[in-house]
Amino acid sequence: MMPFTDEELYHAVQNNIHKISAYVSSHGGNIHLKGVKYAIIYIELGGTCHGCSMSLMTTKMVVRRELRELIHPELDVINVDGTPANELPEDCYSEEAEPMEEVEKEGLINKVKKLF
Repeated sequence: MMPFTDEELYHAVQNNIHKISAYVSSHGGNIHLKGVKYAIIYIELGGTCHGCSMSLMTTKMVVRRELRELIHPELDVINVDGTPANELPEDCYSEEAEPMEEVEKEGLINKVKKLF
């Protein structure tokens, strides 16, 4: 049984992901924490790692192994790669920033003009 809440796990991963991202960065990729649900860590590999045939191996043999060593041995990791089997659950714990509303170009230009 997992002794941590999804929120606690999210913060633990967030605080340790830089240790794993060095490996992914060395291959021209990046890693982004998407959320946590029931001790499953949802990540997204980007850069050259996104869509790479070795991304499953990177997820299982690097990211999962390291997070299990750093945080808890029962963690699992899923790379949200656009396939139905690896979707991000809508109700997972996440602290991602809400997307900003787009400002109409004309409105933005007028706001900048007022400053001058």
